Amino acid sequence: MGEEASGNAVSVVEAAKQPQPKGNGLAAAGSAAAAADPRLQGISDAIRVVPHFPKEGIMFNDITTLLLRPGVFKDAVDLFVERYRGMGIDAVAGIEARGFIFGPAIALAIGAKFIPLRKPRKLPGEVISEKYVLEYGTDCLEMHVGAIVPAERVIIVDDLVATGGTLCAAIRLLERAGADVVECACLIGLPKFKNLYKLNGKPVYVLVESRESDK
Repeated sequence: MGEEASGNAVSVVEAAKQPQPKGNGLAAAGSAAAAADPRLQGISDAIRVVPHFPKEGIMFNDITTLLLRPGVFKDAVDLFVERYRGMGIDAVAGIEARGFIFGPAIALAIGAKFIPLRKPRKLPGEVISEKYVLEYGTDCLEMHVGAIVPAERVIIVDDLVATGGTLCAAIRLLERAGADVVECACLIGLPKFKNLYKLNGKPVYVLVESRESDK
């Protein structure tokens, strides 16, 4: 699951309130239309909040309830597809494990290949690795050597951006392999990330803000 750090994320609900950035403005492009999209409320409502999981004080945003509603699941995938179709994306990289749920569907729809970014010792053959720091220790992402052709345009997909650590590691891993990382795409972002946000200089695109409870 994606858990992510310092930088700049944009919720499609909030982006319309922000001034359009200069340049290509990826994280804000088309956000005015998305802000009024009724599909976003359905997506937000379909995500269950589980208090104190996996430990005390954590309000866990559970996407499995969204996956039980095919129409809403399709809406989430469609919103990402509508954003990235026509942008010349060569590959979609999904972070283990929930990035594997949305990433392949997006890749198929836009005609891109899918690259799994996995935890250690999950991929056979030769891999390239990137370690990153967690609150209590370290973790690592791995990718097959040769999965990326230098200069290929890539988006990184995960379910949630929280602190940025995992996404930053994914960006570094892909860039070491020669990829041109265009953007990170997450279903859910913490409210503090509702303004234009970047990780390692890359925009983060967020569909809905996380909720603290089901009230």
